[in-house]
Amino acid sequence: MDARLRRLQKEVADLRKDTTSQVTIELVDESYLHLLGSFPGPPDTPYAGGTYEVDIVIPPSYPFSPPKMKFLTRLYHPNVSSASGAICLDILKDAWSPVLTLKSTMISLQSLLCSPEPSDPQDAEVAKHYMASREGFEETARYWAEIYAGAPAKKSKTGKEKAAPPVVDEIAASGLNAAH
Repeated sequence: MDARLRRLQKEVADLRKDTTSQVTIELVDESYLHLLGSFPGPPDTPYAGGTYEVDIVIPPSYPFSPPKMKFLTRLYHPNVSSASGAICLDILKDAWSPVLTLKSTMISLQSLLCSPEPSDPQDAEVAKHYMASREGFEETARYWAEIYAGAPAKKSKTGKEKAAPPVVDEIAASGLNAAH
């Protein structure tokens, strides 16, 4: 068994034992080279309450090059392509180090949801919305969390839970206001 596979087996086993991070990784088709990761949306963000899945493909040169990751769960974020799930994060490119693990990388993705970097976007339109109207951006991100990540409906100002919309409002999902 090669060193890459031994390392991957250890990383996955360590994550399965970990009960504090809430990050999970499962094998796809019983292969350590294709994985499915997930984590909860961070509290006090528009993503809170949702569950975010990430497709992970391990390259032959791992751990000397980063895993290839993309979000399978759609989310509205400047550093994630709303169309493909591609992620703009330095550790998935030139800042990767063999010291990093799948767990630390997944936690970095979770942290990215707490602090978007609109100056280095993957999705320029979402970044523009973030810069122009933080409140509008957060409303749209929360809406996407509800319809795509299973986040509970936000409470209304009266304290009652709003009913989740039965169908996707394409205007709101695009970050637009119907009046405009």
